[in-house]
Amino acid sequence: MKNTRIAILILISLCLTNCSKKKSDPARPNIIVILTDDQGWGDLSFNGNTNLNTPNIDSLGLNGVSFDNFFVQPVCSPTRAELLTGIYHSKLGVYSTSEGGERMRLGVPTIAEIFKKNGYTTAAYGKWHNGMQPPYHPNSRGFDDYYGFCSGHWGNYFDPLLEHNGKIVKGEGFLPDNLFSKAIDFVNHNKENPFFLYIPVNTPHSPMQVPDEYWKKFESKELKMKHHNEEIEDENFSRAALSMVENVDWNVGRLMNSLKDLELDSNTIVVFLSDNGPNSNRWNGGLKGKKGSTDEGGVKTSFFMQWPGKIQKGIRISEIAGAIDLLPTLTNLAQLPDDGLIIDGNDLSSLVLGSGGFVEPRTIFNHWNGKTSLRTQNYRLDNENRLFDMNNDLGQHVDISNDNKFLVDSLIEIRRAWEAQSLISEATKNPEPFTLGYKNATFTQIPARDGTPYGNIIRSNRWPNDSFFTNWTKTTDSITWPIKVLSAGIYKVEMYYTCKAEHVGSQVQLNWGNQKLSTIIKDAHDPPLKGMEHDKSPRIESYVKDFIPIVMGEIELTEGTNLLTLTSPNIINGQTIDFRLLQFEKLNP
Repeated sequence: MKNTRIAILILISLCLTNCSKKKSDPARPNIIVILTDDQGWGDLSFNGNTNLNTPNIDSLGLNGVSFDNFFVQPVCSPTRAELLTGIYHSKLGVYSTSEGGERMRLGVPTIAEIFKKNGYTTAAYGKWHNGMQPPYHPNSRGFDDYYGFCSGHWGNYFDPLLEHNGKIVKGEGFLPDNLFSKAIDFVNHNKENPFFLYIPVNTPHSPMQVPDEYWKKFESKELKMKHHNEEIEDENFSRAALSMVENVDWNVGRLMNSLKDLELDSNTIVVFLSDNGPNSNRWNGGLKGKKGSTDEGGVKTSFFMQWPGKIQKGIRISEIAGAIDLLPTLTNLAQLPDDGLIIDGNDLSSLVLGSGGFVEPRTIFNHWNGKTSLRTQNYRLDNENRLFDMNNDLGQHVDISNDNKFLVDSLIEIRRAWEAQSLISEATKNPEPFTLGYKNATFTQIPARDGTPYGNIIRSNRWPNDSFFTNWTKTTDSITWPIKVLSAGIYKVEMYYTCKAEHVGSQVQLNWGNQKLSTIIKDAHDPPLKGMEHDKSPRIESYVKDFIPIVMGEIELTEGTNLLTLTSPNIINGQTIDFRLLQFEKLNP
């Protein structure tokens, strides 16, 4: 009996030791990556902008490490692809921000897959923008839990239509608040387990919507720091963007307080950055360019990393770095095996930890819409082969290429070699069909965003990401999608629609090869467009409305590639439905 009691005490002691070690072992730190959308380098008080106050975000840099020269890509999808893989987006075939061009090449491990493989619980909450249909969906690329939207932008930030692990759900309140609340819940549920948490928040991307409590502070505020060309700044847009950033800052504070309350702050690496330059002409430290530009202002972002007790406070790093460096740096800090990955990024852990070591000279490439610029430690060669001294001319005012012809020629050759590795041209000429029926996924969305209209049907807006199809007036009108069915089976199909009362009785038919699925619209649903009631600045995106689902029925799909076609063989009173999306549910595993 005595020996039994001793053995039990030893087991309890070992358990307590292991549990304690699991929670505080520096070899298994938790990872949180916060990525904002369209926030410029200048949109923080950390960088000297007195128009706003961002104490919680600033504290990540003040209590950790900040990079003075950190670069992403000019728009959303390319940066996200590089952050997730450590590989330049051009090698991943990412050539657009919608209609399939945002998808990353399959077979490339993501940072989430690597951490998951090594025992981490993974989650992503927010704007994905690297593929909607599995196996491009976040649940198929390493994330155990996903909540948010997969398109490039969303038309409504208050109680919006979202998805949770493929299921269509309704959001709760203001979207960024909702996303951070999900993140805080995730941390609480995984406080005893190592986790990798990715929060790609949707703001300050347009539409410019923010709760009134933030807007009231800025609505009539005088902006003392303005764009270097004041005549082209839309101050109302700037005020909206800054108020949205202050909301993100409040949410970052909520998250950090939760980590502290759970005693996880000392063993959690928190990273903060944005995906591209500012989405308007506002104060950005005099940098040239904004979102969409390959100049400094379009691709430079704040980058902070905090890890109390491991990363010294207030370190500022001047060496150039980029989104491609995040994967190798975080996996090394967590002491995960590299498995022989061939990537473009560099491990920056020696810089971050202040352990010294020689940093080899490097070149970082920025590319979008056929334009490539490159950045060395001291120079930027723009897409027109102009050279700028970035130590003394951050605004790129003085072209010094004529005095440095040898350097310019060398950099041009380096750029040509990099562009030769690109898969963008091939991906653009031969776009992959949209996938349906991935073996490990139950749900697949086929949205209006990815469809092609024929006849009188038009998009609700030229920007497809949150659009719907309307003006469906002829039986000869149709919508098609090139679809590759990955696994044969029976699929339940729901269609999200609106329909005026006078058009009830119209027939909608889905065609796949010889298979047909037809339904009659029996219920009127004609909600108004919305979004304008929350917009603080005029939008360019589509307004949205509340669509409802109708179960069309079940259809048998065979493996292979074909056109999925939606038609309306019978139209009542000159018009049929407005169409938002199809949701396929695989019924047989």
